[in-house]
Amino acid sequence: MSLCAAIVPGNSFSGVQGKKWKGEGTTQNLESIIIGRCYDYIRTVNPAVGEKNCSQIWEAFKNAFINKDPCNILPKDYELFINLTFHTIPPNKSLFWENNQLLVSSFAGRGLRYMSLSDTLFGFVGNLLNWCGQADSPGLDYESCPTTMECENNAVDSFWRMTSIIYAQHSSGVIQVLLNGSAEGGAYPQTGFFADYEIPNLQKDKISQVLIWVVDDIEGPDLDSCGTNSVKILENRLKTLGYDVTCTDNYKSVMFLLCLDNPDHSKCALASSAAAAQRGPISSDRGGSWNKLMFVSFAAFLFRFALVY
Repeated sequence: MSLCAAIVPGNSFSGVQGKKWKGEGTTQNLESIIIGRCYDYIRTVNPAVGEKNCSQIWEAFKNAFINKDPCNILPKDYELFINLTFHTIPPNKSLFWENNQLLVSSFAGRGLRYMSLSDTLFGFVGNLLNWCGQADSPGLDYESCPTTMECENNAVDSFWRMTSIIYAQHSSGVIQVLLNGSAEGGAYPQTGFFADYEIPNLQKDKISQVLIWVVDDIEGPDLDSCGTNSVKILENRLKTLGYDVTCTDNYKSVMFLLCLDNPDHSKCALASSAAAAQRGPISSDRGGSWNKLMFVSFAAFLFRFALVY
């Protein structure tokens, strides 16, 4: 189906002769990583997707940008790669995000709890990697690759544009959006992958509800919240498009995850001051330590339970 430099010793040209790009070069052992991740995904992460030809997937991925001007790679160049890696996204499992990639990855649980873009096969193989080719050369550029500032149509950005479009088009049911309320410039960037490529490609007739979760960094400031600033802009945009939108600040399930790594933080206290007053004063730190231990154990239990069910 159809879906929509410089000369480096030991390497070859990276675009215009004599020019180095400002970005990092191609990740070392890229071919082995892509093929290995493909097998990891279909064998252990999500065997339900069925058999995939991982060698063909690598070839389709590589041919999207190899032998081409590294500043002239378009999303459609990855169409064959998408065709070979595509699989359905379970209803109610889509998790969109901005400014909190590592938190989203932990919260999604490698597709067991939610399925973010990087938990699909087409996103999984390229996650946190870098790559680019060289004009009129079959080699990869390991020295440097163009940044977004140097050219928008670089290999990595076009890859994520294409995968974001496909991910949005095939999301259904209740979809989740996890935003960082401590992000400078606002939790919802009005220019970004979610705003520019995912929202426009959501299929209105397939979406029953949009849940927005605005979660502050555990040590960060509260810069944005539901109904204010950039989040209000997002809420209004989605409602204007006809979506049923619900927004929650500091969603408890995400806070439990953050508190596993920060059990001593004031935001992670289980008992209220009122409840503490009813129990009376604690003469040593043993009571507080016990509460913290119980909180961490309880939170860990909740997340194990969620992973199983």
